[in-house]
Amino acid sequence: MTDLEQRRAAERPSDARQATPMPTDMTARELVRWSWRQLTSMRTALVLLLLLALAAIPGSVIPQEDIDSLKVSQWRDDHPRLAPVWDRLDLFSVYGSVWFSAIYILLMVSLVGCIVPRLLVYARALRAKPPKAPRHLSRLPESTSYETDEAPEVVLARAAKVVRRRRYRVDRPEGSDAVAAERGHLREAGNLVFHLAVIVVLVGVAVGSLFGYKGGVILFVGKDYGFSNSLTQYDDFAPGSLFDEAAMEPFSFTIDSFDVEWITDPESRRVGMARKFVSHLTYRTDPGAPEQEYDLKVNHPLSIGGTDVFLIGHGYAPVITIRDGDGNIAQSGPQVFLPTNAQTFESFGVVKAPDAEPTQIGLEGTFYPTFAMGRDADGRLTMPSSAFGNALDPLASLFVYTGDVGLDDGTGSSVYVLDKSRTTQLMKPNGQPFRMDLRPGETVTLPNGLGSVTFEGLERWNKIQISRTPGKLVALTGVVLALLGLLGSLFVRPRRLWVRARRREDGSTLVEVARLDRSSGGDPENGRDELAAIVAALKKDEGVSS
Repeated sequence: MTDLEQRRAAERPSDARQATPMPTDMTARELVRWSWRQLTSMRTALVLLLLLALAAIPGSVIPQEDIDSLKVSQWRDDHPRLAPVWDRLDLFSVYGSVWFSAIYILLMVSLVGCIVPRLLVYARALRAKPPKAPRHLSRLPESTSYETDEAPEVVLARAAKVVRRRRYRVDRPEGSDAVAAERGHLREAGNLVFHLAVIVVLVGVAVGSLFGYKGGVILFVGKDYGFSNSLTQYDDFAPGSLFDEAAMEPFSFTIDSFDVEWITDPESRRVGMARKFVSHLTYRTDPGAPEQEYDLKVNHPLSIGGTDVFLIGHGYAPVITIRDGDGNIAQSGPQVFLPTNAQTFESFGVVKAPDAEPTQIGLEGTFYPTFAMGRDADGRLTMPSSAFGNALDPLASLFVYTGDVGLDDGTGSSVYVLDKSRTTQLMKPNGQPFRMDLRPGETVTLPNGLGSVTFEGLERWNKIQISRTPGKLVALTGVVLALLGLLGSLFVRPRRLWVRARRREDGSTLVEVARLDRSSGGDPENGRDELAAIVAALKKDEGVSS
């Protein structure tokens, strides 16, 4: 290559600088190292934490199978086209989905990869001595000086004691004319504790998800109905991946009575709504244990061993009796009606009589605790509704269906949904649907010799959630540690201090004191006050001239 070619090659920017290698240009080992550095960067950890928060939003908006399967069933019925898409995306079970678990695990790995190197750096920083004094202390923004007749050694010895009493780490290198001090290492410790606490919280949540369980049951109020903590008793049950049935406590309970306080103020916009409610339980921790009583309230669960029993809802259960065309009782008992209005407790429900003759019978309709016919602005009657949540004038309005109610093919079906695909709705001679409006004690005879329907009375039901989360104390510990770490990182101010004493030509000693606040949020006024206090402590002997 000639001199001209060499000169031109040296002037080319592309040849003068090495381009940043792209992942496609790396070897397998280099690609792994690059991927690990990207994953364990703090920026990636923050992005994953944000993604985890965003991924949890569908779990709060869309009903979840492991929390309330009843709402999931209703949602499927109300959105038949969208439900299959939600199923494929696991949006009815967000926290157990593959994509949520992937974000969770990647966040754990990223946090561990971030924190372990920082712990090593922090450990070295703790063992390191405070940095030596700069050559020109007077150039620091917080500095002062004074003269004294004392020897430099005396001043420096006193300075070491003064700053040590202020919880500074002190060092005076051999042969040095200055004392170096430093404090505020707990700020970085607070940052590390906070990040470690996030890992502890994630581990606690993971332990609870793997080894715990959550289930729900609708239980009627009364001593005739009870619950025992076994799998067959649950209406819905969501176990963890490593759940062991042997870990279930053998407790049992009944709901003896149920009290509700209603809002009766006519001026209130929430009039007719339940203000507070309480279930009076009788329970045993195991079959041989004595009976105990407990008032179960919202946000006041009953804890038995490691299991918590929550009251999360309530409603009405009309007692409906269906007699078939032969006069035999085909169905009788309380039927759960699910509230569709949280204020007035207007409820929807179904009753199925698969053993009725000559044909099966299904009922579907609405229950009104306090029946009322609304009126529009012109005084015309509108749709029926419930004026109050309390059962002051209960009425059940039911439509009748005959045919196969969907219980003979062996496939599972919801007890809260009537499959009308193979049924025929009973109609009046004028072509209008046959509807029964029943109050307690009333009976309606069905046409065509199908039988009769009686509204016997009214009972109450409670929605009980039972959960076991083994890692909740671990998660709680992580939350407390996170708060402590956050407080340390916010309020601890790392700072350095130097005191230099040098003998001048005239025999006096020049003492220089300087302070450096290493936190961006430090108050300059506080820094000047601390510097003045240290200087005042040094000037304790008479005869010191300033």
